Amino acid sequence: MLNIADTLHQWYGRARPFALATVTHVSGSAPLPVGTALAVDMEGTAVGNISGGCVEAAVYELCQQVLAHGGPPVRTRFGYSDDDAFAVGLTCGGEIEVLVQRVEPAAEAHVAAALEAVLAGRSCAVARVIDGPGECLGRTLHVPDGGPHDGTLGGENEDKVVVAHARALLRAGRTARIEVGGEAGTCPTRLTVLVHTHAHRPRMLIFGAVDFAAALSQAGRFLGYHVTVCDARPVFTTRARFPHADEIVTDWPHRYLAATETDARTAVCVLTHDAKFDIPLLRSALALPVGYVGAMGSRRTHGHRVALLREAGVPEEQLARLHSPIGLDLGARTPEETAISITAEIIAHTNRGTGLPLSQGRGRIHPPAQPLPGPGAPQDRGGDPRGTPTHGLLL
Repeated sequence: MLNIADTLHQWYGRARPFALATVTHVSGSAPLPVGTALAVDMEGTAVGNISGGCVEAAVYELCQQVLAHGGPPVRTRFGYSDDDAFAVGLTCGGEIEVLVQRVEPAAEAHVAAALEAVLAGRSCAVARVIDGPGECLGRTLHVPDGGPHDGTLGGENEDKVVVAHARALLRAGRTARIEVGGEAGTCPTRLTVLVHTHAHRPRMLIFGAVDFAAALSQAGRFLGYHVTVCDARPVFTTRARFPHADEIVTDWPHRYLAATETDARTAVCVLTHDAKFDIPLLRSALALPVGYVGAMGSRRTHGHRVALLREAGVPEEQLARLHSPIGLDLGARTPEETAISITAEIIAHTNRGTGLPLSQGRGRIHPPAQPLPGPGAPQDRGGDPRGTPTHGLLL
């Protein structure tokens, strides 16, 4: 539902009921991820979409029925039909599950608070029961990035477990389904919960105020990153050179990296290919739990760089995280083509893609997400979060 937060916030302000259709499960090559929503108000106005157009008409009618007649939430599935080319289904060949429910804004002030947080750019999560006992189906929790949660899924123990999962998902910037309960002593009620997160924009830190950095900052911003360009030379760190960057910093790269905030979704791109900048910077970057570290340079430069990093005491397991020479082999020549090469590698690394042409692959285009480790379990700090990344494009 957070993909249509602006309109839903207005509807909550009017306190008028509406129907909400949410994608709760995706298999195969479905066009939109889990958590995407479509809503219909009392006047028949529709906002959002759940399939890119394939089944919108059928879902719209179902929303109108639920809105008119009330009753419990309705779950339905859409897939591709080979027997009837005119059947309602997904032409892409995938399948989606959709939960349609009537929403009474007056009874969900905590969801209005979540929508307000999204519009203000604050990180938060909304957890919604999508499978379980009838009285729990459709219930929601608002889990802010900090502070207490609001709402309830039906029981204090269940709420506590879901909040812990939601905070883990917020740290990773992921939207996902989770299974909780079924334990007689702690959480007897078994629930399937969709946790839809709105995380702050992930960071792309570009070091080296060169032409390639100008193109990469534009590509990074297009992908939803908060882009910072950093260089120690003030003559090059100007707004005129980097109009698409969110932040331009004049400082020694390793000093800035040590002082700035990073997390498992941060991408570090080192474009200076100058050892006096690269070595102290990469030594620091490879020791951080960031999602991606790449460095520009020829294969000869890479070999020399790795030798210097070893001399500086960087262990082999950290060196294995370094993407160098940076980018995928696209035959890129220009700064713009190189920016596409770099961002393509970042996307492939983040989503564990192969980087190969889809025409050469087999099996699903979109593999199923791995389950999230339980609260307190070791997290993958190397930055390969699975599930649905929230990079600011569908929030």
